[in-house]
Amino acid sequence: MKTQARRLCYQDSGDRMRILVSNPRLGRYTDMVKTPGNADISTNQPNEPSRSRLTIELGGQRPFLIGIGGCGMSALARLIGEAGLTSRGCDSTPSPVTDALTNANISVGFDESAPQLPEDTDVVIASAAIKPDHPMMIEATRRGLTIMSYPEALGVCMRGRTGIAIAGTHGKSTTTAMLGCALTDAHIEPSVIVGATCPQLANGACAENQSPVGYRVGSSTIPVGSWTGRSGVLLAEACEFNRSFHHLRPTIASISQIEADHLDIYGSLDAVVEAFAEFAQLIAPADQGGKLIIAHDGAHRREVTASLECSVETIGFNPAADWVIGYEPTTGLVNIREPDGTERSWTLTMPGEHNAFNSAMAYALGRSVGSDGELLAHSFQSFAGLDRRLQLLGIRDGVRVYDDYGHHPTEIDATLRALAQRENPRKVGGRLICVFQPHQHSRTRFFLDEFAKSFEHADIVIVPHIYFVRDSEIEKHRVSSADLVDKLRARKVRAMHLYPFEAIIEQLENLCRPGDLLVVMGAGPVWKIGKGYLDGNLDGKMDGGIA
Repeated sequence: MKTQARRLCYQDSGDRMRILVSNPRLGRYTDMVKTPGNADISTNQPNEPSRSRLTIELGGQRPFLIGIGGCGMSALARLIGEAGLTSRGCDSTPSPVTDALTNANISVGFDESAPQLPEDTDVVIASAAIKPDHPMMIEATRRGLTIMSYPEALGVCMRGRTGIAIAGTHGKSTTTAMLGCALTDAHIEPSVIVGATCPQLANGACAENQSPVGYRVGSSTIPVGSWTGRSGVLLAEACEFNRSFHHLRPTIASISQIEADHLDIYGSLDAVVEAFAEFAQLIAPADQGGKLIIAHDGAHRREVTASLECSVETIGFNPAADWVIGYEPTTGLVNIREPDGTERSWTLTMPGEHNAFNSAMAYALGRSVGSDGELLAHSFQSFAGLDRRLQLLGIRDGVRVYDDYGHHPTEIDATLRALAQRENPRKVGGRLICVFQPHQHSRTRFFLDEFAKSFEHADIVIVPHIYFVRDSEIEKHRVSSADLVDKLRARKVRAMHLYPFEAIIEQLENLCRPGDLLVVMGAGPVWKIGKGYLDGNLDGKMDGGIA
């Protein structure tokens, strides 16, 4: 039976007739503008004003993206192409992401030598992983080309749109994915860039799932709600690493908890708070719709919000917050009370108080751009999660296996607490077994005591080598996984240091029993252990990226 497209007609604030046309194949609406005497014009198509703006800001019409296969860079390539510029780039190896770009008519090469930088390139955009001594970077410098980082280019794209930036030490990817799906389900048609992949992001949580993606290209204008006719939404994470978020120019932003992290960059918590305060100053003023929604507790809000020109609202479990959250951990029921007293609730599939907070923050942001509250709540109810965020990988012989990206003490505690509350393996005689791969030697050293305190909900902890990234060789020899294991044992936690990954899988084969819950955690490739255990992979070589 063929599904018929539906059309919803209304007038926008500029007295133009607008039409939302349902697309049964995509499970979403396309925004159309109907002007007298003209055909319907889809606002999802490139338009001349956006092309001119990006050319001026980027410094050219033919950008080349080095590291185009990354999650953020690939999404940026699509946004630039959508604006009418020639978008192309290179990466070190082919991947499903680069294949998808090629299928979208975005040229991708894998020879990164200097001669492969196209002669007509007028601006180069480099991912954070690209070093200044990269052959193409050297060639771009020799030619005198404009060179931009990924955060700088993202900031350029955000200036021409209704930017929503998700900031905070924790929860950025989850909140961004939740909000991206919810705005899609509410027919806001956002463009989204998130640092993780989600099978519901393309079409919304209420539509049929597709392959996991970390991007979405939406409408150039907001088609429905009280913000109808404004420039289209661009939703993105605002990462504090290296002060990257200082390049963004959001209309609306959120800040969850602010804690000490990236101390190899900042040196102190005071410097971290100062960076968030500087980010908040970049939000549009209140008379342009600018708003900051900040955690009522744990976000140093007095320091961050001092002298802001945007409006400020708080959110949290504290009854004194503007947006008040309620949560029942065993059922997943989330309730929120809006500043005007309106209440909504939804049952969240993802466990944990921290995810209840993430969904409530997404709700508040969605309402702030004029979305229908009922549609937002319905979307959160259908949201199934994203990759590497409390993701259920599978079940083997009665052992449930989860994967999580948590690599900060607060994240570890929140994840293990959530699993203990929702799954409660001890109730059936099971245990919570955690394989945690520390990420960065400097982070491990800075937070060694905090890491040791964050595993109180785990019965057994297995620690492979620390994932070596960004740190110096000197830093590498200042701390080891054995130091963390000693701290855990001192707190009466059953802990062991094992390597390589194959040895850990072999230990799990002997250790795990029906009723146990296994969670693999960390920002490195520790997920391979979870997959390997489920597959019974003891012999295949598994590169853990360790040292």
